[in-house]
Amino acid sequence: MAEAAFRPPRRKRRVFECYQAPFPVGAGGGDFRMCRADMVNNSVVVRSPEDVERLYNEGYFGKGILSRSRPMYSISDPSLVSKWQGANLNMPIITSKKYQQRVQWAKSALQEQGFDSCSVTKILENYTRPLEFPFLEKGGAEQTGDGCDTMGPNTENAELSRQSAVDTENTATSSPEPQKEVCQKACAEGDLASDPVVALGSEEQEPAVVKEAAQASCQKHGSHVHCGCKAKGGPERESSNMAKSGERAPEYVLVQEEEEGSLCPEEGSAHEQENFVKKEKLVCRRNPFRIFEYLQLSLEEAFFLVYALGCLTVYYGEEPLTILKLWEIFSEVKPSFKTTYMAYHYFRSKGWVPKVGLKYGTDLLLYRKGPPFYHASYSVIAELVDDNFEGSLRRPLSWMSLSGLNRTTVNASKELMLCYLIKPSDMTEEEMATPECLKRIKVQELIVTRWVSSRERSEQDDL
Repeated sequence: MAEAAFRPPRRKRRVFECYQAPFPVGAGGGDFRMCRADMVNNSVVVRSPEDVERLYNEGYFGKGILSRSRPMYSISDPSLVSKWQGANLNMPIITSKKYQQRVQWAKSALQEQGFDSCSVTKILENYTRPLEFPFLEKGGAEQTGDGCDTMGPNTENAELSRQSAVDTENTATSSPEPQKEVCQKACAEGDLASDPVVALGSEEQEPAVVKEAAQASCQKHGSHVHCGCKAKGGPERESSNMAKSGERAPEYVLVQEEEEGSLCPEEGSAHEQENFVKKEKLVCRRNPFRIFEYLQLSLEEAFFLVYALGCLTVYYGEEPLTILKLWEIFSEVKPSFKTTYMAYHYFRSKGWVPKVGLKYGTDLLLYRKGPPFYHASYSVIAELVDDNFEGSLRRPLSWMSLSGLNRTTVNASKELMLCYLIKPSDMTEEEMATPECLKRIKVQELIVTRWVSSRERSEQDDL
């Protein structure tokens, strides 16, 4: 058997971030923070923005549910952002068509909750009306080109920030009322802070899957985090309160709208319509349909943060789950969890960053430092065997399937690794029912390479 040669990982060409830490746990323990996650539809979701940023930046745990990897979802239109980049805006910019689409989503969500059409129309008209926002000409002067006048808003938006803070405070301190009473009160008094569009995500609602939430409810997926701790203090309470206040606060967006204007039209001219141009402006409005991005952890990542690092607490509703309960639940949700977690724990302890390898037909992908810096070096298949390398294999490979899997891995500039987790023959099922079984597990790696006859002949000739 030929000895496997280690290949250095292939570094990515464009790296736009710096490496912070391998784990979200400081060596000194001074900046230790207990993060919170929730069990939702057999998935582990982190909602607090502070916890999301910490877990991903320090160790690259999880994945944004609305992004490719890093949780950085924004509703802004990239073309509009580049168009208005000289205005130095700090709010999302969307088109009028997309804003009207969100209004329709909010209308459908309110109608599903039993509101009549008249109340829904009044609520949305009151909630989406233009807000006071000072506008100045872009660059201090009006720019005209190709029949389009673009005007940029003033960078000093102190009035809007102050109004946003007042609305947030009013929303957070408003007393809970039934939604229909709130609707009637909002229609009668015109109170924007108490609109049910903001309070749509009630605490009794469970967060839904992203696709269903984006189509069915404007706030179901943004439902408030249940605290689950009865004490007045503690990091879990603070994290829950911050998540609640962030989701209750209205989101302000800039909508690019068009208005018809004229440039000295000539009377009696046959081409009078050509003298009219469309002037584009940005109007500040509230977003009636908010989409929150959360960090979704794989079962292996969540258990590693709970068991190995001790910096995460997973809640089911308002009840925190213990380590033994998580081991039991994750094993029921994913029958191969014990095997894959043993491999994940082993490679994490060796300094690798394992991610889900479903895209390449394997269990894990191993990155050096993290996905932003290097391409994955290895595709790993984990198998649990006994001392004689025998056992009921999870995915028995034939020569044809192994050749195809190896070919796919090599074409992606990776290497295929078989990770055998060896358990003692005297280990019982009772021992496997707890994570303490990890202490008796041994690991054997095997790299699968393709034998090329011409290459072997040339190497023998060189010798």
